[in-house]
Amino acid sequence: MKPKLSVLIIEDDALMRLGCVQALQFAGLPVQAFEAAEAAWPQLRPQFPGVVVTDMRLPGIDGMEVVRRCQQLDPTLPVVVITGHGDIAMAVEAMRSGAYDFLPKPFQPELLVEVVQRALDKRALTLELQSLQHRLAQLEGVEGKLIGLSPQMERVRRLVREVADSPVDVMIRGETGAGKELVAQALHQLSGRRSQAFVALNCGGLPESLLDSELFGHEAGAFTGAHKRRVGKIEHAHGGTLFLDELESMPMNVQVKLLRVLQERVIERLGSNAQTPVDCRVVAATKDDLLARAKAHTFRADLYYRLNVVVIDLPPLRERREDIPLLLEHFLLLAASRYQRPLPEVPAAKLHRLMAHDWPGNVRELRNVADCLVLGVAKDGAQGAEPAAAPRNLAEAVDDFERSLIASEWHRHDGSLARTAQALNTPKTTLHGKLRRYGLMK
Repeated sequence: MKPKLSVLIIEDDALMRLGCVQALQFAGLPVQAFEAAEAAWPQLRPQFPGVVVTDMRLPGIDGMEVVRRCQQLDPTLPVVVITGHGDIAMAVEAMRSGAYDFLPKPFQPELLVEVVQRALDKRALTLELQSLQHRLAQLEGVEGKLIGLSPQMERVRRLVREVADSPVDVMIRGETGAGKELVAQALHQLSGRRSQAFVALNCGGLPESLLDSELFGHEAGAFTGAHKRRVGKIEHAHGGTLFLDELESMPMNVQVKLLRVLQERVIERLGSNAQTPVDCRVVAATKDDLLARAKAHTFRADLYYRLNVVVIDLPPLRERREDIPLLLEHFLLLAASRYQRPLPEVPAAKLHRLMAHDWPGNVRELRNVADCLVLGVAKDGAQGAEPAAAPRNLAEAVDDFERSLIASEWHRHDGSLARTAQALNTPKTTLHGKLRRYGLMK
């Protein structure tokens, strides 16, 4: 819940203090007023939910000292100073010391309200961003990277934990945008190799002539334009993790060389006969059925079986719709922090529409939607899209919708059975049974 912001006024002139209070209260702003800074200071603290308005000339601690102390207490706390005719130089000095703005006497009440409202808006955004950053910092480990309450994602996380610290190579299968690189990063960060490099290469993003050099490196003079030695991605990942995305795009002749690296753990740079030992864990990702490709002779069967030891199947977003509310909240937090914007409210109707979308772009598409919502872009990425693919029968359609709706409310009410049952207008015993049936209650 967002804190209600208030205005703290320090003014020793009783009439001026009363006029400021009345002007701000008439504008609907909560106000606290003090005649001396010493009396006001106990009210101030880091992340104070409001702004400070202070006269420059005060008995005891003056306005300039108030500005300095507020800067030391919380550099993001806006302070508006009130100055007399002869104090413009002091006002300029206060601005240099960190004051938000100044008001020369006499001023209209409307001007005071306008300046204070701008300062409050800035303060509200600052406090919200600090809260978002704190919440993001709490998302640690595999749960913070592989987000979801669905049984499918729990299986993925469990498998990642089981194999992360072993030297075994891993293959990740999943559609484009499903988050395969996030799984690879989680494997790396949970392993003993986390202090070394995580090296990612998209096998489909380079022509064959460059992919060989990118992977294995080359010596000076190995080919036209090779003016100096280059360390390849495999060698650069020594001690760490090598992530090969879109493995199905790797040319056959490069597959042969990769297979030898996986078996012998040595490389030969182009133009060299020397063998260089390498110790890296290989995590390969594909969106295709490599076994079918191997049978069609478009992918090497021996490389497939060499990598097909530990396989992590990453489900598409449409098969785990109950994860959409949690993922959306996470991406909204990231976007609000990145773009320095407030966290938007997502109405229930829009959330249900997002949960019904087919998500051909998977998690990546949902992240783009979150960016648009934070930026206030009207198109939310799911409007006008094709409807979700129909399940095999009516019973499955009903189950999918019920599960998504229960998961959404269960997450929104922080796993409270009573509040979720009340929101869904369902007896707690009935809801408890459905939570167990859909695997939502651990």
